[in-house]
Amino acid sequence: MKIITAIIQEDLLDQVREALIEAEITRITVTRVSGHGQQIDEEIYRGKKVIPNLLPKIRLDIAVNDAFVDITVNTIIKTAKSPGGGKVGDGKIFITPLEECIRIRTEEHGGQAI
Repeated sequence: MKIITAIIQEDLLDQVREALIEAEITRITVTRVSGHGQQIDEEIYRGKKVIPNLLPKIRLDIAVNDAFVDITVNTIIKTAKSPGGGKVGDGKIFITPLEECIRIRTEEHGGQAI
């Protein structure tokens, strides 16, 4: 089991969500976050370094069984990547091992709980 965390542009949420549903990935958690990466360089204004503003982003958390990792990652990449080979600010995907998953209602454990 893995947890896939994707940080994507805010305006692409609906497209990514619809593509995930088409790929039969229907259980996701969406959080509005803010941050910045390489898309804004440090600026100097009146002789002082100005820290870039935090940009609104969307964070998707998706718990999947191992068989669905590649499907999920490829779907997010295809949908969230800017046309023409992508651009700075398209986002990131993190894949982390998921030690355990428990469904509260049924007390199921492991991959069946996902």
